Amino acid sequence: MQFGIFTIGDVTRDPTTGRVPTEHERIVAMTKIALKAEEVGLDVFASGEHHNPPFVPSSPTTMLGWIAARTEKLILSTATTLITTNDPVKIAEDFAMLQHLSGGRVDLMMGRGNTGPVYPWFGKDIRQGIPLAIENYHLLRRLWRERVVDWEGEFRTPLHGYTSTPWPLDDTPPFVWHGSIRSPEIAEQAAFYGDGFFHNNIFWNKEHIQQMITLYRQRFEQYGHGAADQAIVGLGGQVFMAETEAEAKRIFRPYFDNAPVYGHGPSLEDFSTMTPLTVGTPEQVIERTLGFADYAGDYQRQLFLMDHAGLPLDVVLEQIEILGREVVPVLRTEFERRRPAHVPSDPPTHGTLAAQGADSAHRQVIPDRVDLVPEEAEAR
Repeated sequence: MQFGIFTIGDVTRDPTTGRVPTEHERIVAMTKIALKAEEVGLDVFASGEHHNPPFVPSSPTTMLGWIAARTEKLILSTATTLITTNDPVKIAEDFAMLQHLSGGRVDLMMGRGNTGPVYPWFGKDIRQGIPLAIENYHLLRRLWRERVVDWEGEFRTPLHGYTSTPWPLDDTPPFVWHGSIRSPEIAEQAAFYGDGFFHNNIFWNKEHIQQMITLYRQRFEQYGHGAADQAIVGLGGQVFMAETEAEAKRIFRPYFDNAPVYGHGPSLEDFSTMTPLTVGTPEQVIERTLGFADYAGDYQRQLFLMDHAGLPLDVVLEQIEILGREVVPVLRTEFERRRPAHVPSDPPTHGTLAAQGADSAHRQVIPDRVDLVPEEAEAR
């Protein structure tokens, strides 16, 4: 099972000191967090993508390329790549380049984005978010799998005899996750292609999260990719740890109360009850995280949000140290002890996908399925 960190790159005032980091400081902090993740034995670092204040990661592949040059094992991913407002041609180029520079240590998560004003900045209409996600992703798959692409759609200019460069490393496109917290159409899209599905598992109750993942698993099986419990699932989560629960809450409470997303709403205690947020001891984090599988099923990737709401860098690095030293080793052992033998432990990686060869389902634009009639395939 893979464990790691994801960041949304918010620039937020520290409520205990009143200080707001500069954008430069925040960007540098994110790179240090990634390096710390590898140092303590985590598997993945994922960056969000935002084009509006108070966020800084507008160019994730630039930062991930920097991190790739300074790490050896860390898988570089995104916590959202905006498939709606980014041109699929540029996504194909950027992530193939990152593949080559990192030796294949790349995957990415597609998302629609939930910031309305961003859409018109890139010439798009948020009311077309779902159709954009569907059309753009299908084009991206073709760009990574067909040497010459002739294409015409609704949302961008046609392509005639187009070849994307560089070509994916080892003829193997990066593995793709589809991230959504509320859109069943995106869970359906992930299942259709046999891709991974990621739920951020932060702001919603477990019943909603279970509903989304169950839909994805059921449709994954119906499309012929394998049994529902073999579908590739990733979850987020947010934690803050100290030696005692009281100490963890004392330190984290001012950050929670003033957080730009959930601050000034439910109390820390109520929010921790209603959502997967865990503030307490490492043992409590282990117990709560193991419980995610009770409603999500056996899954393959767990990412934690550690640097949100103005937490200073030294505190975040200490939290990652605790995570790597005390929490993740236990989670690895326990999750694998409980996992049925037929359920994959890890999501696909560049190495496993490349080894499948040229005829693998991953290298097909639309994977072969026994239950998909030709007319339906053509319509897709």
